[in-house]
Amino acid sequence: MKPVLTLAQWLTAPRPAETPIAWLDDRIWTLGHLRRDVSRLLSQLQHHEGERWALCFENSYLFIVALLATLHVGKTPVIPGHNRVSLLDEQRALFDGVLSDKILSWQGELLVVDTEGRFTAEQLVFPAISNNAFIELFTSGSTGQPKRIIKPVSALDCEAALLAMRFAGRLSGCRVVASVVPQHQYGLTFRIFLPMALGLTLHAAMLYYAEQLAALSHQHRYAFVSSPAFLKRLDHQLTPPPVAMILSAGGMLPWQDARQTAAWLNVWPDEIYGSTETGILAWRYRQHEHAAWQPFSGVTFHPEEDVFRVFSPLIADEDGLLLDDMLQFDKSGRFQLMGRRGRVVKIEDKRISLSEVEERLLSLAGICEAAVLPVVRGERQGVGVVLVLDDETRQCWLRGGGKAQELTWRRALQTWLEPVAVPRYWRVVDAIPVNSMNKRVYAQLQELFHETP
Repeated sequence: MKPVLTLAQWLTAPRPAETPIAWLDDRIWTLGHLRRDVSRLLSQLQHHEGERWALCFENSYLFIVALLATLHVGKTPVIPGHNRVSLLDEQRALFDGVLSDKILSWQGELLVVDTEGRFTAEQLVFPAISNNAFIELFTSGSTGQPKRIIKPVSALDCEAALLAMRFAGRLSGCRVVASVVPQHQYGLTFRIFLPMALGLTLHAAMLYYAEQLAALSHQHRYAFVSSPAFLKRLDHQLTPPPVAMILSAGGMLPWQDARQTAAWLNVWPDEIYGSTETGILAWRYRQHEHAAWQPFSGVTFHPEEDVFRVFSPLIADEDGLLLDDMLQFDKSGRFQLMGRRGRVVKIEDKRISLSEVEERLLSLAGICEAAVLPVVRGERQGVGVVLVLDDETRQCWLRGGGKAQELTWRRALQTWLEPVAVPRYWRVVDAIPVNSMNKRVYAQLQELFHETP
């Protein structure tokens, strides 16, 4: 296996300047271009007092330029998780300026990063990156407020090394394409750090549609970094591209979607389990429905009553972190995910598990997906449910106006649930709204229950 490069070596490791780094359409950026572009941005940043710079990019090559320039100049890259101007204005206290590949009308310091296209074969000198350098990421958090997470560069390098131990052989010779953005931990790790660590050429653009995936040149082999949401929308009538490896994370990949993806691309997906806080925890090669999860090297799970505490080389806290997921281990040390703990609300002084209501709904014939949430009407709170139905059940729902079917479901649920846990409000949709990381968008779900005046 080739040496795994740390971020500090991305520019300085002895490699030919012609080494390809990224491509977009017919354009290829090499290590020589990268060194020149980072050097130019670094000089600009040296003349700015701001220490914390938000990285807001669509072009992954320019994202790498900005990431390296901020770290080599001794400043802090901040990844806000979005590129929306309105939110940047709200969050302006979180950073001193914005680096972007386009002009943004936000009300603060902005440096637009571009590539001058000049190639250099010389070994430019860059200031050393501090051993304590870190990147800040912001997630939405359970309260809806941005949650700040510190990621030491050393931990991200370690994460890439762990992945290389597992996947480097299968990734060898692949170009990396992705349908996820580097604005989140998954995209940052798999779309940026992993290919840079292994010297793989990466696609500078994000794939939004199955047609873009199918249009990839057949002159190369690809590793596709995706999410369950994208894999679910693949058009299997298109000609498949030469994908040698599929990585999926951000949520559970339904077995039907895994099978259909494998049938189209002729390769079974690898799924990754982890979170922004923990980093990667486990993986599985999804060749059958109930494939177990295998922890990555150095990751251990310790039971504490009905929950698990995880320890990992990627988790700085000596006490590890408590998981929200419920796990069931077999004798070999592999495990199954059994749903999430928590999601408990009080309705009429009764503790109601929204996860349990979802599980009971999914056990009923005709219900393909269910999202359960508390709904407030006036001063009264009840349970609302958003459903995706199979074709036959949906037709019955439409013909009968829904009320007869609701009554049937209510009666079935009363066998298992407290009366106040039986859903009071019902909505049927074509698809549960999710974001690019396959996380359910609960703000949109709540809107479905807003009363019209």
